[in-house]
Amino acid sequence: MKSNTYIALAVFAFVVALAASGSSSDRVPIEGPIEAARIEVHKKDRLLKLYSADQLIRQFSIGLGFNPKRPKHREGDGATPEGLYSICVKNPRSKYFLSLGISYPNPADAERGMDSGLISKEQYRDIIEAHKRGIRPPWNTGLGGEIFIHGSGSSADWTWGCIALDNGDMLELYNAVRIGTKVEIKP
Repeated sequence: MKSNTYIALAVFAFVVALAASGSSSDRVPIEGPIEAARIEVHKKDRLLKLYSADQLIRQFSIGLGFNPKRPKHREGDGATPEGLYSICVKNPRSKYFLSLGISYPNPADAERGMDSGLISKEQYRDIIEAHKRGIRPPWNTGLGGEIFIHGSGSSADWTWGCIALDNGDMLELYNAVRIGTKVEIKP
């Protein structure tokens, strides 16, 4: 009887180990920045794809803002932006594990903001200048800001407009990219 218990425990341990060894543990972890890194976010599919030039390196499940179907238009709308951005901040002390700041708002967002009266001419100029210089744009305008790719879970659309990954995936992404990495967020 004792041997049957050990066999059952061994089978159980094997099944647990097999379940835990999903695709993420089968791959070699990313330990440093990858050359020619770029990120594509596919909102509809809830996927973030990490490339080195045109070669797909990783694909991660994501959660979005609580208003995920539309692009971000203003502060507090809970929508995730759409467009071309770059990583402008790396935060190793994020309250959401780790985070990568996205250069939202971009010049197209600033143009829309000017047309709709959400930002002033001075804020518009500041956003354009930040993008020319490759630095973080102002995050305190009517367009909103502080949009990050961060950890703390991808299982739901729960953020205020950020892109959320599971912590293990976020660690890999954080290690893989540099400030200036291009980010394209697609519908």
